[in-house]
Amino acid sequence: MSQEPGLSNLMHEERRFDPPPELAAEANLTVEAYEEAAADRLAFWAKQAERLSWAEPFTDVLDWSDPPFAKWYVGGRLNAAYNCVDRHVEAGRGDKVAYHWVGEPADDTRTITYADLQREVNKASNALVELGVQTGDRVAIYMPMIPETVIAMLACARLGAPHTVVFGGFSADALATRIKDCAARIVITSDGGYRRGSASALKPAVDDAVARCPDVRNVLVVRRTGQDVAWGEKDVWWHEVVDGQSEDHTPEMFDSEHPLYVMYTSGTTGNPKGVLHTTGGYLTGVTYTFWGIFDNKPDTDVYWCSADIGWVTGHSYVVYGPLANGATSVMYEGTPDTPHKGRWWEIIQDYDVTAFYTAPTAIRTCMKWGNQIPAEFDLSSLRLLGSVGESINPEAYVWYRENIGAGTCPVVDTWWQTETGAIMISPLPGVTSGKPGSAMTPIPGISADVVDDTGTPVGKGEGGYLVVTEPWPAMLRTIWGDDQRYKDTYWSRFEGKYFAGDGAKKDDDGDIWLLGRVDDVMNISGHRLSTTEIESALVSHPKVAEAAVVGATDDTTGQAVVAFVILRESAGDGGPDVVQELRDHVAGEIGKIARPRSIMVVPELPKTRSGKIMRRLLRDVAENRDVGDVTTLADSTIMDQIKDGMSTTSED
Repeated sequence: MSQEPGLSNLMHEERRFDPPPELAAEANLTVEAYEEAAADRLAFWAKQAERLSWAEPFTDVLDWSDPPFAKWYVGGRLNAAYNCVDRHVEAGRGDKVAYHWVGEPADDTRTITYADLQREVNKASNALVELGVQTGDRVAIYMPMIPETVIAMLACARLGAPHTVVFGGFSADALATRIKDCAARIVITSDGGYRRGSASALKPAVDDAVARCPDVRNVLVVRRTGQDVAWGEKDVWWHEVVDGQSEDHTPEMFDSEHPLYVMYTSGTTGNPKGVLHTTGGYLTGVTYTFWGIFDNKPDTDVYWCSADIGWVTGHSYVVYGPLANGATSVMYEGTPDTPHKGRWWEIIQDYDVTAFYTAPTAIRTCMKWGNQIPAEFDLSSLRLLGSVGESINPEAYVWYRENIGAGTCPVVDTWWQTETGAIMISPLPGVTSGKPGSAMTPIPGISADVVDDTGTPVGKGEGGYLVVTEPWPAMLRTIWGDDQRYKDTYWSRFEGKYFAGDGAKKDDDGDIWLLGRVDDVMNISGHRLSTTEIESALVSHPKVAEAAVVGATDDTTGQAVVAFVILRESAGDGGPDVVQELRDHVAGEIGKIARPRSIMVVPELPKTRSGKIMRRLLRDVAENRDVGDVTTLADSTIMDQIKDGMSTTSED
């Protein structure tokens, strides 16, 4: 078999942003951390584990005797909920705010201290015991962004009952599949939540799912909206079974490798994969990265991650990472445009948020709405910004830095995955001169590289496949119930290296740029081009808010570039010449090889509920096929809107 050419490296970024001197002077993670980790990686990770409270110390940092199955902090015993809650109360910090919770209805707020959280987690733990939950039992959680969601997760962790949180926007089918796969016996949900100004029901989907899952014993229901719900013999109200429980509960300590949670991530084919994370290594990874990448100062910082807890970002950087550090966080129930498009910036202003972590797709949506909206609010409390979920294109990075961060906040552009558990590649906010669009280098303690088709590291200025070359504490341990699929999916492509499907390039300085899923690479006249670079070129045009690019079959070039773009509101409909203008712009930014064969101006892009663009569906449109399965879209009507709302395309 002939070797495929590497990914072409076409774009170049010259802008650099140095850390603010005052942040650099007091930074948690300094340049010395790279040197320390490089000198003795396992000693470095042993030191990071000291951030946790261990009931019994570990005897070995890592057991890698049976790769790819790792055991971290062998022999150590701890409890995740104790580390996130009790130890802070015992240290006299019970009055410290854990969460400023903001409901979507504007007057609906709660302030929850660490002492409050301890009481509620203890009561919920006692309630779950009353419902028969034992160590090792799995509990499914299908909830909106309310404090009881965090309380439920921590109660499960306290009991050693692995939780699987399913995003509240998923269908009954998706919920049932996950309940069955991990054999959950208890489901925790609510009557509903608030979404874009109205109560959105959740329990009907649970009822539908549980009807197909006869092994579920009970459904524990939080009353959030007060809407009418059907009631069955398995259903129990949270307020009836939890509120009257004792506020005292003694946590049991578990082995470092005891399962903490299972999180399902969709595969390109087959059933969703249940990614298993265990306790000691995962908690060490998220505690260290939250402290270092967000430079958290728990006495003064107010941190906000906008992710839903149904995604791994919510697990690691809304719940476990912040709480293990004793941080104060904001948690918001609703959407960024309800009741107005400045809602996020209003919350930052009202709560003096100092660090904000969100997704590029959300940033680009705010770009589309216009600079004037964030300008209405006082965002001067911010000192650090973060990006997560996919590569952030340079223009969105700069917009974010300038319009939200006042041109001074460092942007930590983080690469990691459900499977990695914690941030792997990121600038250090007090060290790195950031480049718009680049995740930069692996953080101290992480070993990653870009390799070619044979697994050989590529040179500077070359592209290939992103791999992790050494085990790390927060890594997934297996796919729930399927060790072989774990090996085949992540460890079979390059021997001894973890590979989860992302393309990347090294620039002339050796810094890493993520190029999206290798499934999305296009082969244009023998050149393997990344969708990410062409999308970034399109979004760098002042009229474009967001773009998605796919490769469509072409008789001449093998594949041709087809682009779908959303225009900024200030651009109006763009006028008749916008398509040619954008095609020429891409040619000027990257080269004629990347010029789109056609560009379609659309009202929206097909996205999953976590904000990822489903290019597979756009390929169906580009090649005039019937559109495939749309059940995982946040809005299943989007594809009809795209087909109905496309402007005339332009071709050579």
